[in-house]
Amino acid sequence: MIESLLVANRGEIARRIIRTARRLGIRAIAVYSEADAHLPFVAEADEAVLIGPPNPAQSYRNAEAILAAAKSTGAQAIHPGYGFLSENAEFARTVESSGLIWVGPGADAITAMGDKINARNLMAAAGVPVAPGTTDPAADLDTAVSAAAGIGYPVMVKAAAGGGGMGMGVAVDEAALRTEYDKVRAFAERMFGDGSVLIERYFPRVRHVEVQILGLADGRVVALGERECSVQRRNQKLVEESPSPAVSPELRERFLAAAVRAGEAVGYRNAGTVECLLDPATNEFFFLEMNTRLQVEHPVTEYVYGVDLVEEQLRVASGLAPTFDPDALAPGGHAIEMRINAEDPKRFLPGPGVVRTWVEPTGEGVRVDSGYTEGNTVTPFYDSLMAKLIISGATRDEVIELARTAVAAFQIEGPKNNLPFFAELLENEEFLSGAYDTGIVGRMR
Repeated sequence: MIESLLVANRGEIARRIIRTARRLGIRAIAVYSEADAHLPFVAEADEAVLIGPPNPAQSYRNAEAILAAAKSTGAQAIHPGYGFLSENAEFARTVESSGLIWVGPGADAITAMGDKINARNLMAAAGVPVAPGTTDPAADLDTAVSAAAGIGYPVMVKAAAGGGGMGMGVAVDEAALRTEYDKVRAFAERMFGDGSVLIERYFPRVRHVEVQILGLADGRVVALGERECSVQRRNQKLVEESPSPAVSPELRERFLAAAVRAGEAVGYRNAGTVECLLDPATNEFFFLEMNTRLQVEHPVTEYVYGVDLVEEQLRVASGLAPTFDPDALAPGGHAIEMRINAEDPKRFLPGPGVVRTWVEPTGEGVRVDSGYTEGNTVTPFYDSLMAKLIISGATRDEVIELARTAVAAFQIEGPKNNLPFFAELLENEEFLSGAYDTGIVGRMR
């Protein structure tokens, strides 16, 4: 097993990784920016290194500073968490060429899945269903218009190098496409340094379902069930649950088989997620993208399968077998995760500030993965995620009842927060029925 681990991230995910590392007797090393000096993850690490000012480009995305910190502390491995450098193939290669262990998939897999068009084509060749769309970048507006006419409106205009719900627009006709194409291309060039655009069929009523995969040290790829991620604002997730209330045993079998094929097609190792769109009217699903890292919502899978996915990541990176029998995976129960963000609960606009009060709910089936505590400051430099509230139990109804109590007990004063939204959602008839889709938040507003 790895003996020392540098966590190249911040906030709740850094704290989460450090917790498992320390449980396993691994020396945990944190890196932090000047803005994060007083956050819990810094204090809880065995060692912490200041790597730069608040700007992520000068700290958490500064590969040179992170590698220097690893060298100075004698770290054996680097865990990137999610976001920042986690899906940067060049960084993964540099880590390994520096003689360090990269806790994640190989750089080739990251590269293959990082471009949405290339990923679509690879998945189609592997027999994974993909939505109708372009097999090459729409190099100019005329090409995009021609492609959309062949696919049929409405279409999704997507940044080929994008991710996390960013760089996307919907066009219902040619006039809208002309506007969205220019907007998405400009955004993609600015944010990702790559203006390549993909045109894909858009499904107005769709569910977002993903499968957790784990590429083992022996080369096998296994699937640890699915997660429902359809409660979203601006194409970004707010609530995830497992198992999905929309997925029957027969459909689940197809989902998991497709996800394993996806992983095998790129020789996948370590933790990853195959994201799909599910048409609830036909039970057809289509590959959306593969996230080549640990997901924010991984705790719901941990509860349903009784595993620690960070530990499994570390075991794969160490060349060790998993803690579970891959041939006898036995899911059970239900889990829901709510992302507690520093944003107002109506328009979901960021609202950073000093945390004057922070009281977490406790009790059976309640877990809080938090990045902050009382006295900390939520700054505008990073993602608005403050904590994740994860509830588990025997049934979905039981979990929802526990979640209502936990949301009511969670006290945050200072930054704006979206707890009132979750209180509303947990009484919403559409959500309670389980028959919701990605438009639910818009209908609530």
